[in-house]
Amino acid sequence: MLLSTFLVEDKPEIRNTMFESMEEVAPIKFVGHAETESAARQWLRENHANWELVIVDLFLAEGTGFGVLKDCQTRKPTQKVVVLTSYTHRLIASKCMKLGADMVFDKASELDLLVAFCRLHAERLGEVGRTRAIH
Repeated sequence: MLLSTFLVEDKPEIRNTMFESMEEVAPIKFVGHAETESAARQWLRENHANWELVIVDLFLAEGTGFGVLKDCQTRKPTQKVVVLTSYTHRLIASKCMKLGADMVFDKASELDLLVAFCRLHAERLGEVGRTRAIH
């Protein structure tokens, strides 16, 4: 199963790297992206049921990922939101978790953990789908 994934990242070089590499190593398919908080929040409002994973950077060209996290607080249990940032200070990570992030990953050193998270999430969604098909 591929996770329909929305990316919130303002830096084109990072965004392009994510598009190219993550779809090769993780069970994800990008369904959209936004460079700003307002664009991300609009996409999420319009596509509230069309994703299984949102990957959010915290510091954007306009706004922050914190506002995006707030908008994701009322998501379905099958939808996960993770933060991928260069600012993984304990206080920032704690704030992200309080706003509903499922995990916080460091851009420079934890991409392998993000891939593992994606694999586990896809596996769990596959199990939910199989259980529903049986009943």
